Amino acid sequence: MTDADQPLLQGELRLAGRLDARFFDLLAALALTGSLQKSARVAGYSYKGAWLVLQAAEALTHAPLLERTTGGAGGGGSRLTPEGQALLAAWRTLQARHALFLREQADWLATQPALDTLLKRMAMKTTARNQFTGTVQAVQPGPSTTLVRLALTGGGPTLSVSLTTPAAEELGVAIGQEALALVKASEVVLVTDFGGYRLSARNQLAGTIARVERGAVSSLIGLTLPGGSTVTASVTNDAVDGLGLAVGQPATACFKAYAAMLAVRN
Repeated sequence: MTDADQPLLQGELRLAGRLDARFFDLLAALALTGSLQKSARVAGYSYKGAWLVLQAAEALTHAPLLERTTGGAGGGGSRLTPEGQALLAAWRTLQARHALFLREQADWLATQPALDTLLKRMAMKTTARNQFTGTVQAVQPGPSTTLVRLALTGGGPTLSVSLTTPAAEELGVAIGQEALALVKASEVVLVTDFGGYRLSARNQLAGTIARVERGAVSSLIGLTLPGGSTVTASVTNDAVDGLGLAVGQPATACFKAYAAMLAVRN
């Protein structure tokens, strides 16, 4: 299953706050194999760990869940008590009802397009600290590269993203399409005074420093842009001290168009 196939809504089912899917995998394996040693391996427990979790469960249920059998061709083994079988059956029923509940909530969520879109953005996991949400405003294809202009949600400046033309064609980038621009904090250069020079970086976003998070070697600088978007830059502590970066100070976040990655909805 790919990340795109992962359900938007997920939830973990537990009984009494402690008995989870792994524990019931142990019970299910016991019902099939009659061997605690084999069942422990199936559920990812050590033999001792399986005994301990069973004892903890029995303390909660106030009833034995496992009984030992002796004799026979296999030399005996273990089997679930009627209470253990009832608990396993109840878990399977609850699992089915829980899955149905999540599907029903996902169906409701699909009727709320604005909320659904917002949550899907949150579901995307990436190491890039900067994720700019917007709408494709212009697409300028070239022989090898395509330049995409992104109008940010909430207004404010537009972003330029440069990607290969084959990549743009594969993504199906089109005007009016919702998209995300992803930029690593290390790709962002902060400028407080251009000194009469002009930079070649297409993206130059003026804003106000909202936070300075100092680390052992470098600091994370958060810049608030007009419209409410934020940019995070990773800056060495020496540069922070040299520029005197502080909350409330105006600054411009600069990064090249090819430093941004474009993500579009399927």
